[in-house]
Amino acid sequence: MHGDLAMASYSNTGFNQELAYLEKQAADGTQPSMQDVMWSLMFGTSDARLRAAREVRKLTKTSSKSRAYLAAAGVIMPLVAMLKSSCEESKEAAVLALLNLAVGNERNKLRIVKAGAIGPLVELLQSENLFLKESAAAAIYTLSAASVNKPLLGASGAISLLVDMVKSGSLQGKVDAVMALYNLSTYPDNLTPILAAGAVGPLLALLKGCKKSSKVAEKTTSLLKSLVAFEEGKSALGKEEGGILALVEVLEDGSLRSRENAVGTLLLLCESNRCRYRQAILQEGAIPGLLELTVQGSPRAQQEAHSLLRLLRDSSPRSSRGTSPSAMLESIVYDIASHMDGEEQGTETARKILTEMVQLSMEQNMRNLQKRAILYLPSDLSHSSCLTEVSSK
Repeated sequence: MHGDLAMASYSNTGFNQELAYLEKQAADGTQPSMQDVMWSLMFGTSDARLRAAREVRKLTKTSSKSRAYLAAAGVIMPLVAMLKSSCEESKEAAVLALLNLAVGNERNKLRIVKAGAIGPLVELLQSENLFLKESAAAAIYTLSAASVNKPLLGASGAISLLVDMVKSGSLQGKVDAVMALYNLSTYPDNLTPILAAGAVGPLLALLKGCKKSSKVAEKTTSLLKSLVAFEEGKSALGKEEGGILALVEVLEDGSLRSRENAVGTLLLLCESNRCRYRQAILQEGAIPGLLELTVQGSPRAQQEAHSLLRLLRDSSPRSSRGTSPSAMLESIVYDIASHMDGEEQGTETARKILTEMVQLSMEQNMRNLQKRAILYLPSDLSHSSCLTEVSSK
């Protein structure tokens, strides 16, 4: 009877339709009915709640409708209560069910936090059970995507524990932790505690080991750029062995977003103390990546690459007013090459670099012309014939 009353309190046409659908799925007897799941979560024994939480996880794994209607039916509060259980199996089932409920559902993210999940999840981040710890990190990552939750999570003590996970977690744990930190970093007040937790070193270590074109590299370089805006962040990055090299490698092999983040970070360093960082950036071989960015980067990356190249010149930065971009870039290349390789060899190096840049620029312009040609060809020509005709020119 109690189960009937609990379900009746959420009665509406849409919910009843979804309930009927889910009950039909249970008709073959291979899984409990929705009413049984609700009853077990709210009033069942510990074993019954464990089975029900696992069933919620299963039902919400791929169904957005199930996430919405199970949350509306009231499963979140008993699942949050299970996070405080003394039974690790119950905690595991509850955190995974809540994780599935939160994925892709903004309202559920808010409901879970409102139900008091942050405290228990932070406690799980301190568990000696690695699976529980990393499941909690995944849940916090998902919850941190909601703007309203960012300040609450930032004030909860989760940040330092997430930084610890970036240092010593499994690969998946490190990924979830850095994604959560990135989400939290978009709320400006969270940047100081991320920096205070010593995030720069672990982030650079992760960047060195990950694929430079990956989403992880994008989020990591974005975090580093935000942290280097602080003097403490610049100092921490400058002290890390191989830190500047990791950013230079992103310039060469990263995605467009990662490369933009990397050049922005290097520019912040060089602008803050040209004498300290200029030689280090040059020695790590940043020039080829920067020159390529001046041609292929986003508008912002192109602008920042030009600015950084001017700062890397052997002579003091001069005003570029009245100088054409191509002449200015040529002058920068000769200055840098001469400084690195000597006058005679530097001239040859500069010629080679500029020749490669011209070729790169021509290839980029040709790709742009091809795209325009395909866009404006008569509509009666097939797409495949257009591609063949254009590429054969």
